[in-house]
Amino acid sequence: YGKELGDDSNFGDALLDAGESMKRLAEVKDSLDIEVKQNFIDPLQNLCDKDLKEIQHHLKKLEGRRLDFDYKKKRQGKIPDEELRQALEKFEESKEVAETSMHNLLETDIEQVSQLSALVDAQLDYHKQAMQILDELAEKLKRRVRDASSRPKREYKPKPRESYEFGETLDQSNGGFSCNPAPKVSASSSFRSEKPSRTPSRIFSPHLDQPCCKALYDFEPENDGELGFKEG
Repeated sequence: YGKELGDDSNFGDALLDAGESMKRLAEVKDSLDIEVKQNFIDPLQNLCDKDLKEIQHHLKKLEGRRLDFDYKKKRQGKIPDEELRQALEKFEESKEVAETSMHNLLETDIEQVSQLSALVDAQLDYHKQAMQILDELAEKLKRRVRDASSRPKREYKPKPRESYEFGETLDQSNGGFSCNPAPKVSASSSFRSEKPSRTPSRIFSPHLDQPCCKALYDFEPENDGELGFKEG
């Protein structure tokens, strides 16, 4: 849209500068999204899908063996001692495996801290680049404000109007048709041309003090309030 305002438009050039800066900001944001996904989201998802899921499996197995050991312990004396001893050994084994897996996860927390640090670094780098882009844009716009303020104002000069000569020139401009007014036709003559002439059966010219008129044809009233009259 900035180009549509013309090459001499300071506002149009400012729009182009702003649009280019917004494009650069979008590119920096895309780079941030890619870096965050690779260095933080994907490793965190891998931790949830593998390490934490494995620990949950060991804890679930430990809970089952604990319930089995408690059940057999309550029936001590009714079941062989060897069966009780095996249940205890399985419980202790599952407990050790679960504790080991959780210990290993806690010992590798440096990886999680490093991934979190990578997330913060990526965000910091993004904001630095965004700030630099916006600073450059702000400086350009300030410079354009100064240029617009120092630019002399241009006078508006309207285009000269075209002159037309009436008469033959106007007739030619209308395709050769004359613009002479049409002859006037009176309402009474127009009416007589449409209606056949009637010869009045009698001539009645009353001399009254009030205004009067002569009917040219008969009229039968059709609605309330209308006055009927005869020709003559």
